[in-house]
Amino acid sequence: MGEACVDRLGDRVPGRRGVVVGDRQVDRAGDLGRVGLDGGAELVEAAAAVFVVSGVDAPVRAIAAEAGVGMGTIYRHFPTRADLVIAVYRHQVEACAEAGPELLRSSATPQEALRRGIDLFADFLVTKHGLAAGLRSDKARFETLHASFLDHLVPVCAGLLEAAGVEDLGALDLLRGVGNLCAGGDPHARRMVGLLLDGLLSR
Repeated sequence: MGEACVDRLGDRVPGRRGVVVGDRQVDRAGDLGRVGLDGGAELVEAAAAVFVVSGVDAPVRAIAAEAGVGMGTIYRHFPTRADLVIAVYRHQVEACAEAGPELLRSSATPQEALRRGIDLFADFLVTKHGLAAGLRSDKARFETLHASFLDHLVPVCAGLLEAAGVEDLGALDLLRGVGNLCAGGDPHARRMVGLLLDGLLSR
């Protein structure tokens, strides 16, 4: 996220759109209908792609260019930056949650499904760590977002742990541990998470 922001209208910021799970692509924005605004889904996708490269403080013109719309369209759908950040964060969380059942179906073993699920979660944390930080000044909205995070991801993680035969570690504890390892967007976090899972699954 340390790369320079795009400042010229019309420049496009490269980004990934979609998470490959098994043999299909899971929409990174989750249930796009939940945006609740016609065309808002595409804007969330564009913002997510730009945020990966330039962070949540990326200029609106870069998001508009990625989406192929004018800046006014962004502001009509998301009057404030916080509104857009919340939409991106929520849909990224939903995408991780929706991937869980598909991972169990497409993985060779439940243990592999757990590894892939936690890898997906770690990837989300490393590349999107600035989203939550960008909302900490708005305590009420941040707490609502955090509650949604727990509601979506804890049950999915619990299901993966149960399927993998892990009985002595709760889903919330595992997610917290992974979150601590990924704090600050550490580029080495994925390796540390892998070591954590090695120890967990070798017992």
